[in-house]
Amino acid sequence: MRTLPPLNALRAFESAARHLSMSRAADELHVTPAAISHQVKGLEEYLGVQLFHRQQRGLSLTEAGAAYLPGLREGFEKLQAATEALFESETTGPLTVSVTPTFAAKWLVHRLEKFTNLHPEIQVMLVATSLKVRFELGEADVAVRYGPGNYPGCRVEKMFEEEVYAVCAPELMTGKNPIHSPHDLLNHTLLHPVQQDIDESFPTWAMWLRGHGVRTEGPIPGPNISPHWMLVEAAVNGQGVALVKASVAERDLESGRLVRPFAETFPVAHAYWLISPEDTADKPKVKAFRDWIMAEAKEHAEHHAELEAKQQAEWAAARMVAADDGKAKETA
Repeated sequence: MRTLPPLNALRAFESAARHLSMSRAADELHVTPAAISHQVKGLEEYLGVQLFHRQQRGLSLTEAGAAYLPGLREGFEKLQAATEALFESETTGPLTVSVTPTFAAKWLVHRLEKFTNLHPEIQVMLVATSLKVRFELGEADVAVRYGPGNYPGCRVEKMFEEEVYAVCAPELMTGKNPIHSPHDLLNHTLLHPVQQDIDESFPTWAMWLRGHGVRTEGPIPGPNISPHWMLVEAAVNGQGVALVKASVAERDLESGRLVRPFAETFPVAHAYWLISPEDTADKPKVKAFRDWIMAEAKEHAEHHAELEAKQQAEWAAARMVAADDGKAKETA
């Protein structure tokens, strides 16, 4: 089979044939009339036929040129349509986002409407899974994972760091066995997170109690609950005291469904990361989602820092009041 003629020569002929003018074709293709003439002449030599009658008053198509033009024009129109469809698929349509179930339920879902309003042309397909995402199989365009940040072959950006603290339902603070000190926790069910298998820095209840001077012997009773959003819901429902990630419990703390009985927080080694294949990371719709979620992550981190500062200030004030009361009683 013969190879196709050079694309530039075909473009030059199609434009000149449409305008019946080398000058107008040159203006359209941003080259000189001499360049158009050279390309057309080369095409005629390649095909072995004359495509134009060149006359003083202008150009006219030969019989061969007139027969060649419709199919060529249709071909260019199909190329244009295919290119536009490809570009549209890069900027609009489905975008598959893989996230862990807890991150989806407790952080992303209630924010997602902002992205939809900002980019109605992009249809987010949210896949909640903790399994390793196989980008090479097309399982997702972008993913959010909690981990150490080591994802070879991908563009990886840290969204925000994480920390852990104890939470419980408000009624546990003043119920039958009110919580005033770490020792009081021994009168309550302790809800155990299942995180140590993926993050060794995540504290266990044994570590937490030992750090607060509470001695225990043997395994600490209480259910082990996973995924993490179920651990938070168990605490909200008054089933016990839980060690939870700050990002997962934050909305329930703000709404009053949960309280923190103690001020201490524990930073952990892992963080939340935005991951996408390096070769598709700059696709317009992937970039749009990345820009949006990274801005949301920054806002989240700043909001969390403000809440934590306020919470620590309130605890410090409460400790001062308690200390003053204690001194007053001693004096009396």
